[in-house]
Amino acid sequence: MIILDLNQVEETLKQHDERLKKIEEQLLNGGLPIKKGKEKSIKEFILEKNPKGAYNIGIAIAYYLENNAKMSSFNCADVEQGFRDAKEVLPKNIRDLMYKNTKKGYFMEAKELKDNLKAYVLTSSGEKLVENNFEKSSKK
Repeated sequence: MIILDLNQVEETLKQHDERLKKIEEQLLNGGLPIKKGKEKSIKEFILEKNPKGAYNIGIAIAYYLENNAKMSSFNCADVEQGFRDAKEVLPKNIRDLMYKNTKKGYFMEAKELKDNLKAYVLTSSGEKLVENNFEKSSKK
């Protein structure tokens, strides 16, 4: 016959409940804490994603600006600076890059201007393209 100390069982359940609440809070707030190392540079990010061509590099830069630099929107000047910071060859016409990536559905115009220039945000298609390392999924 097993004799249980109800106070001990109650205390154990209370401890487990507290642990579960902490884990749930962490998951709701973006996941378990991860040791933060040195922040990835835009150059490292571009090398990791390995986009081919200026238009794809522009999409990767936009992704970096939104997700790493925490910009709510970006403009031509931001993307141009991203090319410079990543030490990538600047496209001949940055406005054409913005226009064509918008036409393809990777960018869309933001509601407000940024630094008195037309501003853009990445679409979910643009995000997925970068997250899949520029491999377009084949539709069956």
